[in-house]
Amino acid sequence: MAAAARVVAFEALLRVESEGAHADDLLRSREVDRLSAPDRDLATALVMGALRWQILLDAQIRGYLARPDGKLDLPVRVALRLGALQLLRMDRIPDHAAIHESVALCRAAGHEHASRMVNAVLRRMAGERKIPAKVAASAGNAAELAERTAHPLWLVERWVSGFGMEQARLLCEHGQRQPEIVLRMAEDAAAAELIEAGCGLEPAWALRCARRVTSGDWRGTDAWKRGRARAQDEGSQLVAELAATSGLSDGVRILDCCAAPGGKAMILAERNPGARVDACEISEARAEAMRARLATMSERSARIAVHCADAVEWMARQAARSWEMVMVDAPCSGTGTLGRNPEIRHRLRVEDLARHSARQLALLRAAMRASSERIVYATCSLEPEENQQVVAAALSGQAEWRLVSLEGTIRTLEANGIVTEAGAAWLRMGLHADGSLGMRTREVPGVGVMSADVVSVDGFYVAMLERVR
Repeated sequence: MAAAARVVAFEALLRVESEGAHADDLLRSREVDRLSAPDRDLATALVMGALRWQILLDAQIRGYLARPDGKLDLPVRVALRLGALQLLRMDRIPDHAAIHESVALCRAAGHEHASRMVNAVLRRMAGERKIPAKVAASAGNAAELAERTAHPLWLVERWVSGFGMEQARLLCEHGQRQPEIVLRMAEDAAAAELIEAGCGLEPAWALRCARRVTSGDWRGTDAWKRGRARAQDEGSQLVAELAATSGLSDGVRILDCCAAPGGKAMILAERNPGARVDACEISEARAEAMRARLATMSERSARIAVHCADAVEWMARQAARSWEMVMVDAPCSGTGTLGRNPEIRHRLRVEDLARHSARQLALLRAAMRASSERIVYATCSLEPEENQQVVAAALSGQAEWRLVSLEGTIRTLEANGIVTEAGAAWLRMGLHADGSLGMRTREVPGVGVMSADVVSVDGFYVAMLERVR
């Protein structure tokens, strides 16, 4: 019988590949919550590590197979990947544990015969210990960078072409790094509660109301269970802060038209205490999960109404200009979040960008009818087809809407003490000539935050549109 953490990781990886599930969602499940804190950490490291290094792990595994091009059943592939990951990239796990547990997982999945092959492959791998020594920094071209960082070649070639070799290297390294756990403190006392419960906290990079978790069982605290502390990447929080700090008057109606899991809707409600927030989500399961999550939180969540619907169709059925502000946090490729969602690299194809772009443009055009004052368009993509090109297409040939610079909003966030001085400086570095904002992992010379030279926040794009009066 394999250990609980490995069983949870194995089953999560099966679901990621067979059902198209998202690893980040699976690692927040009840099964994971039931594990001890050390086992949760191990399960997370196994799932995310196997997905991040899958391309490279598979290449190494093929070198030990009698038929390198033969097709292995999914449970066998996953057992081999988990074993190879532990042998080659997790030096605190004994070889015998990595091998024995992987064999047990394969056998428990009904592949008794294949389990003997898994045992033989992993034993040979442990004996030869061919750990790739080359690092991304020494890569001389896109092909070498893609190979050494386990990224699809076509994506790395795009980044090298669009951003340059050094920025592509930073993006690939970010995609291989375990994201920091960042908690948003919805109440001032939440941080003190977590510290009292034994959690180690440090200041976040850009936001004063956020903390990085360095140790402790934060998911076991009452602050977490009651929503006084919420896990949310700083990039995601910053998008919502830019939308919430957009000069809205009291009593406004706000629409978050692609709202799950609900973190941005909560920020919109917190920063606009007199507003009613409609949160639209097309997935019934995700909408229900959002309702359940909001039910555990403060009274502010009572002002958020969750609607399960296709946002384009739902907005079309409402009266024109029903909301003062609409946030279009559009479904996208997610290339700014490969560290948090490593499975994206295995699913995304270059032709998917056009499909995403068409959906994003439909959402933005629907929002232009639905909003009376302002629209904030955002993605967690780095690709221009989903960002600047969508906004340009929506604005083309019409005179009712214009793009406005986010410089003033950044200035307001800094003046109100929402972002740090260094955070504001970093945001300004991402301003495009048209005033929209494109943020990605980047070097920040001279900022010196926490002695770091690179800001590691999920990549995102934000543009603010204003109705012409």
